[in-house]
Amino acid sequence: MAKPSPSPLEQRRPLSPHLQIYKWSPTMAASIAHRFTGAALYAGTLLLAFYLFAAAGDDRSFDFASALFSSWLGQLVLLGYTFVLMLHVMGGLRHAIWDAGKGFEAKARDRLSVGSFAGAAVLTVLLWIVSFVIR
Repeated sequence: MAKPSPSPLEQRRPLSPHLQIYKWSPTMAASIAHRFTGAALYAGTLLLAFYLFAAAGDDRSFDFASALFSSWLGQLVLLGYTFVLMLHVMGGLRHAIWDAGKGFEAKARDRLSVGSFAGAAVLTVLLWIVSFVIR
């Protein structure tokens, strides 16, 4: 038996949900950011491995890596890496709260998501202050 032709409404509907259909929410932004930070941490881990290999190598390699990470661009990259790491940690805590069965109400989800970004920013600033104080 032949399948009936779709109605005009069904023809306009997308085959699968898309970001253009949904209204943006903090939870959506936090979810996308958590996935992005997970991927970005791979690049940061390669930088950490580069620094550790340079530290294990000769003096010239270590001096090069230290100069690179001490430059304004290197410091900016490290600041970004710190924020990305803290945002990923905060996203993990958000998921742990959800795994405990808490925070599923709409307002609670939005507060947790906004809190993830705010907490990551605060932790990043605190870590950098501590790093400059103990230098």
